[in-house]
Amino acid sequence: MNSVRKVVLAYSGGLDTSVILRWLQETYGCEVVTFTADIGQGEEVEPARAKAEALGVKEIYIEDLREEFVRDYVFPMFRANTVYEGEYLLGTSIARPLIAKRLVEIAEATGADAIAHGATGKGNDQVRFELGAYALKPDIRIIAPWREWDLTSREKLLAYAEAHGIPVEQKRGKRSPYSMDANLLHISYEGGPLEDPWTEPEPDMWRWTVAPEEAPDQPVYVELTFERGDVVAVDGKPLSPAQVLETLNDLGGRNGVGRLDIVENRYVGMKSRGCYETPGGTLLLKAHRAMESITLDREVAHLKDEFMSRYAALIYNGYWWSPERRMLQEMIDASQATVSGVVRLKLYKGGVQVVGRKSDKYSLFDAEVATFEDDAGKYDQQDADGFIKLNALRLRIAARVRPEDRLRSDEG
Repeated sequence: MNSVRKVVLAYSGGLDTSVILRWLQETYGCEVVTFTADIGQGEEVEPARAKAEALGVKEIYIEDLREEFVRDYVFPMFRANTVYEGEYLLGTSIARPLIAKRLVEIAEATGADAIAHGATGKGNDQVRFELGAYALKPDIRIIAPWREWDLTSREKLLAYAEAHGIPVEQKRGKRSPYSMDANLLHISYEGGPLEDPWTEPEPDMWRWTVAPEEAPDQPVYVELTFERGDVVAVDGKPLSPAQVLETLNDLGGRNGVGRLDIVENRYVGMKSRGCYETPGGTLLLKAHRAMESITLDREVAHLKDEFMSRYAALIYNGYWWSPERRMLQEMIDASQATVSGVVRLKLYKGGVQVVGRKSDKYSLFDAEVATFEDDAGKYDQQDADGFIKLNALRLRIAARVRPEDRLRSDEG
């Protein structure tokens, strides 16, 4: 235990990480450096400084990473139209590689020989933090208290805090029964009543979005301007990456967009029921696919879709810093060179509909070819005869060789 001299702890200032801070000091007899990241969780992070100081911490890092988070992690992920298991927009997953990177960088800067996190031994986050850290600093030592101690309940944590003089903020009112995680992309809810997958979430659980039935009675329109696959303006107003997501979160939330209730397959092997609010991400995904629909070649678009599920699993399982994810990212980013233009969305009571898309420079949509009216000779319909016969050739040969596969005369 005493071989650890200094540890960098991912620190929120809450009960769990405050207990971890003291536990590290006592168990390992080491100096603790705290790192608190603002990635848009919607809570003040500065109070963590006073709590860390009260526990004897000398080196305290509190950083605003919102722009870096969206620019270097969220936007690259959305260029791939990333969705895990058909529904989840990976709001928690995509934040972990950034935190892992900063933990390692701070360890390097402070001369620490270990990092620590507060993820439990049942979840995905322990994997994401640690795979990221090992990929960036192979010899780093990682301490995961939840896999070492016996403080396995909130009651035990509170008792430890009281016994060791750790200040715990007691919030007034009813304590939320849910385990929640938030950042600029989403907020998640797990545990409590949600552990029964048949139980509908309580209406007052949701924090970012209004219920669709309570959303405005008139539709709302918004235009998103893309450059090389990323949104750079909303309704014509240029915005930074973080400002884009903040704006879309507000707009989607007010119109009941972005709620999700799923049972997902965790990397550690169990199924887990979770609820998510991702209003801005839902709008972003819808608009990005619409922008690609008129600017990407058909085979490029289809190839991207084939790789997407693998790419999504890499992020979900914690392999952001892996060579295969980096390779896929280069391919994805190359495909976005022409994904520029404007998409118009219509929001109404939880629904999102694409009602317009245009790209003055890169659109592959040729109205004169696609028209049902006179195409002025741009498309010779007689060419379709040979096209169809060539594609049917292997089917016709197979039918001759295997007559049993043909429709019988008595089958309708």
